[in-house]
Amino acid sequence: MEDNFTRPSGFVNIPGVRLAYDSVGVGAPIVFLHGGLLDRRQWDDQIGFFSGSYHVIRYDLRSSGQSETTPSSEPFAHHEDLLQFLIGLKLQRVSLVGLSNYAIALDLAIAYQEFVDKLVLVSPGLRGYEFRDPWVAGKSAEMVSALGRRDLEGAVEAFLSMWVDGPYRTSAEVSSLVRERVRDMAARALRLSRLAPNCRGLEPPAARRLAEVQIPALIVIGDRDAPDIHTIGRLIHCGITGSRMAIINDAGHMLVMERPHEFNYLVKNFLEM
Repeated sequence: MEDNFTRPSGFVNIPGVRLAYDSVGVGAPIVFLHGGLLDRRQWDDQIGFFSGSYHVIRYDLRSSGQSETTPSSEPFAHHEDLLQFLIGLKLQRVSLVGLSNYAIALDLAIAYQEFVDKLVLVSPGLRGYEFRDPWVAGKSAEMVSALGRRDLEGAVEAFLSMWVDGPYRTSAEVSSLVRERVRDMAARALRLSRLAPNCRGLEPPAARRLAEVQIPALIVIGDRDAPDIHTIGRLIHCGITGSRMAIINDAGHMLVMERPHEFNYLVKNFLEM
């Protein structure tokens, strides 16, 4: 399943994993962090655009993409992996653009704020927030049930329905190309996720520590995304003093793939402020 991957620029070795990454362009560094059950290919529509003005880095998380994960049940935290990744590349201060449920960028901005220049949170997750939307809960249960039956195709389809289509659209109303790109990433990630299943987040969780973030922050949400994501976005916006919030129309959770033009210019304008 590696046919759609470009050869990584290299690997950063940290305990338990060799993180595969791409590095392109010259300028202020930006690190792009993919969402759960995805990989660095999520950012294909951003890498060329931003590398014209910035040093752009994207990597595959532990148990994702081309990163080489040592099977282990030991606990780990994605934001600690990110810290070691930055240190390994000798990056002292970066802007972070992160998507979705792991909330890695936000966790790092709280725990190690000295490493972060600006923060862009896309379709954000938030550690410590309990989802309330019964539609998301139902789709999540479908995915878990399919995995229990070892029905990988069914689990991936539930994931696509939940986090590509969203609660307000049918699959026919969403770009088939976006769905197939996400399908490929999710199928691969579900197979790899068993390698390091014991993921933990920042403690105390970010939901109780938003006021600690003292850097410029932008929250970007698609108008077709699930209600809980909109609630999380508003909580973060209210909790981080001076933060900005933007809604992209006719887009769901994977707005960076659905509406790359609008997203890219929105982020570029924020970074140049």
